[in-house]
Amino acid sequence: MNSFVGPIDNALPVMADAGPMTDPFGRAVTYLRVSVTDRCDFRCTYCMSEHMTFLPKKDLLTLEELNRLCSAFIAKGVRKIRLTGGEPLVRKNIMFLVRELGKHLQTGRLDELTLTTNGSQLARHAEELYDCGVRRINVSLDTLDPDKFRTITRWGDFDRVMEGIEAARRAGLKIKLNAVALKDFNESEIPDLLRFAHDRGMDLTVIETMPMGEIDEDRTDQYLPLSKLRADLEQQFTLADIPYQTGGPARYVEVKETGGRLGFITPLTHNFCESCNRVRLTCTGTLYMCLGQNDAADLRTALRASPDDALLYSAIDEAITRKPKGHDFIIDRTHNRPAVARHMSVTGG
Repeated sequence: MNSFVGPIDNALPVMADAGPMTDPFGRAVTYLRVSVTDRCDFRCTYCMSEHMTFLPKKDLLTLEELNRLCSAFIAKGVRKIRLTGGEPLVRKNIMFLVRELGKHLQTGRLDELTLTTNGSQLARHAEELYDCGVRRINVSLDTLDPDKFRTITRWGDFDRVMEGIEAARRAGLKIKLNAVALKDFNESEIPDLLRFAHDRGMDLTVIETMPMGEIDEDRTDQYLPLSKLRADLEQQFTLADIPYQTGGPARYVEVKETGGRLGFITPLTHNFCESCNRVRLTCTGTLYMCLGQNDAADLRTALRASPDDALLYSAIDEAITRKPKGHDFIIDRTHNRPAVARHMSVTGG
């Protein structure tokens, strides 16, 4: 069988093709983010509720199935894969998947394999990550104050994360710190985070909080526009826009005083949709064509229907025809419900 009818009623069959993916707006899809688990050993207040209900383990794709799905996307033109969660390093035997995907780096079919982590498990995995071909990782770190760190993560151990960062540096991994900018919590700390990162040869990216999933906090109270944060930083630092790109949505500046880079991810004040080259795969085989939209495609059915990848290629192609132009994130007092009901940990942060 060489065609697949997608979930839209009366949709035309899309022929199976291991060729490149281009969405309806002419954007080449070359970047896949994979949430290997929705579970996390932290409960960050802006990300999830303290008492989360996670997916039953029986609903998750096996690591072998995730490898097959990722390999199908590589065959269709994906050049970069980022493993996310939840916390990807809490998935049992996750290094099997990392090592398998690393083989595509050796053949040249994949340009980069990266990881976003909270750092809690880095100390024991850093060297093996490097051995598998990972050269660059993102570590989420919102504060340098151990007490505030415990408050924001609920369960996190600051010292353990610091040990993980140092282990990653020793292993040769290039690190970018990600900090979610939160009003009245860490906005005054961003200069210290910037200096901490740049003194250690690490980049820093600050991110606006996103309206995804029900949490225990009021996101209106948390929301800090990065336009304001940048204006505040420019009272202390000289920021010059630069064309540096990592394949993600951050816009970068160079900080004259430190010589380091600072990125801004602004899904609300200045969205990054016009150049979006990304799709997101969950640990259950659901493909989200946009972080901020609910439309999704079921790839698990096609994956399990046949050992041949023709059905899978067709399901992917049909999904890409539905990739939207952009998202509709908004946070204000009249929009106090999440724009998207699923938590970031489901889709991949």
